[in-house]
This record gives sequence, C-alpha cells and structure tokens, in this order.
Amino acid sequence: MNRMQREAAVRRLMERGTPQVPADLYGDVVRRGSRMLRRRSLARRAMWLLLLAASVAFVVWALTARPWVEPPSTTTPPMTGW
Repeated sequence: MNRMQREAAVRRLMERGTPQVPADLYGDVVRRGSRMLRRRSLARRAMWLLLLAASVAFVVWALTARPWVEPPSTTTPPMTGW
C-alpha cells in the first residue's frame, strides 16, 4: 500500500463519523470493569498481607536464630605460653 492509498483509507474512515455502539454493550463493560477493579484490589490486599506475613516470619526467625551472633567454638584453643 503506497502513501496515497493509505491517506485515502484514513480519509474514508474519518468521514464515516462515529461508529454505532450496541446499547447493551455499556452494561457489560461496566460490569466487567467493576469486576476487574474488585479483583485488582483483592490481589493488592493479598500481596500486602503476604508481604506482612513474610516480614513477621523473618523478624521472628531473626530473633530466635540470632544469625548475627558468632557460633560457639567446638574445639579448645591451643594453650601457648606455658
């Protein structure tokens, strides 16, 4: 398709005016949109709850395991200087 044909096709589309939309389409769109919004908000709440649970689990683990403390030695250090 060359440039002249494309321009003619675009002009035809623009001259036709606004397309006619079926009357019952609006209700379907509103219903689907509200359903999508509910699902998104539910998913967002679930993610925040999951993040909170993971944070609490990490804090509890850190307080009980104390990974920052050096583990006790299992061998006796050599005796020097006798």
